[in-house]
Amino acid sequence: MEITVVQADITSLAVDAVVNAANSGLLGGGGVDGAIHRAAGPELLAECRELRRTRYPDGLPAGEAVATGAGHLRARWVIHTVGPNRHAGQVERGVLERCFTRSCEVAAEVGARSVAFPAIGGGVYGWSRRDVAAAAMAGFADAERRATGQGRPDLPESVGLVAYSEEMAQAFREAVG
Repeated sequence: MEITVVQADITSLAVDAVVNAANSGLLGGGGVDGAIHRAAGPELLAECRELRRTRYPDGLPAGEAVATGAGHLRARWVIHTVGPNRHAGQVERGVLERCFTRSCEVAAEVGARSVAFPAIGGGVYGWSRRDVAAAAMAGFADAERRATGQGRPDLPESVGLVAYSEEMAQAFREAVG
């Protein structure tokens, strides 16, 4: 996977899939989640309601990921993942890493070749910029190991780490090296 860093509005990017830093309810919220839902329009909310009705009646667990269509976004899919909430005592970094790993795997399952990732957990869930950036790199490495171990070299070709602020972009750049 080629990993790049960009400072941009994730909802404006022309990629196959956009990762949403969702809450477990999947029905929109603040930050990246709210921005993606607003930009995607009512189709995204309808798909998320159906997921809650069928597959995730209790909500999407932290560290898991699921894909929907992307509504009015330029992307084809939205991959929803729920980061652990540090403010609620969810401090296991492995769960945060799994958000990145599982999102890569779900992207591969739907056939996405390019994926844009926000700073999962770096907003209201309270993870530091450095923790988020390190978790992203560890999660991507884990996705590659798992894909190789399963004989599935079908992960996305390009991954964009999308930062809304210069400070987050710098943390991503330092982690990428």
